[in-house]
Amino acid sequence: MRYKAHDYQAYATEFILEHPVCCLMLDCGMGKTVVTLTALWSLILDSFDTGRVLIIAPKRVAETVWQQEIEKWEHLTGLAAVRVLGSATERRAALNRKASVYIINRENLVWLTKNAAWNFDTVVVDELSSFKSHQSQRFKALKAVRPKVGRIVGLTGTPAPNSLMDLWPEMYVLDMGQRLGRFIGGFRERFFVPDKRNREIIYSYKPREGAEEAIYSLISDICISMKAVDYLDMPKLVDNRVFVEMSAREQKSYDQFSKDMVLSLDGEELDAINAAALSNKLQQMANGAIYGEDRKVLRLHDRKLDTLEDLIEAANGKPMLVAYWFKHDHDRIHERFSVRDIDTPKDIEDWNAGKIPVALIHPASAGHGLNLQSGGSTLVWFSMTWSLELYQQMNDRLWRQGQEHTVVVHHILTKGTIDEDIIRALERKDVSQSALVAAVRARIGG
Repeated sequence: MRYKAHDYQAYATEFILEHPVCCLMLDCGMGKTVVTLTALWSLILDSFDTGRVLIIAPKRVAETVWQQEIEKWEHLTGLAAVRVLGSATERRAALNRKASVYIINRENLVWLTKNAAWNFDTVVVDELSSFKSHQSQRFKALKAVRPKVGRIVGLTGTPAPNSLMDLWPEMYVLDMGQRLGRFIGGFRERFFVPDKRNREIIYSYKPREGAEEAIYSLISDICISMKAVDYLDMPKLVDNRVFVEMSAREQKSYDQFSKDMVLSLDGEELDAINAAALSNKLQQMANGAIYGEDRKVLRLHDRKLDTLEDLIEAANGKPMLVAYWFKHDHDRIHERFSVRDIDTPKDIEDWNAGKIPVALIHPASAGHGLNLQSGGSTLVWFSMTWSLELYQQMNDRLWRQGQEHTVVVHHILTKGTIDEDIIRALERKDVSQSALVAAVRARIGG
């Protein structure tokens, strides 16, 4: 296929070429992959500034997306890529094959740094936000080899999905602490103050006055950010909230558990040891079931299942993607409806071919970069997530460039429960995210 770059894509490619250290904060569907590959082709086969490239990506994206994009576009002819996947033996064999680009899933990065000679002069981190924890093994592995890397490109759509604190590890793997400091302790002390605490124990931090603007200013020289709605003819997005109500008895059980953190249900004693556990269990109750001892599923109501049935019936055969969070959500949906999990490359292929009327997917396994917009335009959130990153990424599987229909996102929410808190929290976090995007927004042509 012939590649005709949008102005913003040409700008982003040039930005990579001009900045050995850079981050592209582009919305899903804006073509981060082809933008990056176009720059790599130029660096490898035109200017010869790059020898061996390592692309670190989520597993499913590493398996399919990057190779497919290379094969898809005519102008990338000559760019040889190898996927470093499978067993340890298969990965070693892949590393020994002659190529310019090596693609590995992020789970195997630690293995790579410990079991192979590092000979990559350029690194692309596809979904930089997966390196937001400075305590993770993948962060430590990349940090160890970062001084050996001459060029590095970070790709993400949600750079600070839940907290500004997440930015420090992400920026560190790019510039080794040049902009936000070499240590997270110093970054925290400089830009944050304690928020929630219990005597000497600090549970969370909040930004100091003016910290957001200062942080954005420090990283703006290596980051460009673009919103799809500013540059693309995006499909219409309809947000629909469908509320269900528990019975008086069910609501009483929920309220009692919320207040006392203990509850007797179906002869079993439920308890929550802390606020996080309580939040998790209340969310389960809102969905209609909760785990008891030994992972026994205790059913409370079928309100959300009934509503999902109504939505499926109203769709009248139109493909529908259903997002769930808990395993018992998944199992109860399977018990009641004829659905298919989106789990393998074959599942993705069949979904995009319109062969799956109702598909079930977990936001955490949906991954970054998966293209699902060809298979349908309706998404149902059966159960919500506190993660803004997963929430946005899941929605953007359908609401992206190439989608030919209006995208409808249904949220099934139980009134008087934590569901309402979650949707409000996601809205508040998105305000902060939008501020970050605006602060480092690219000015095409200027």
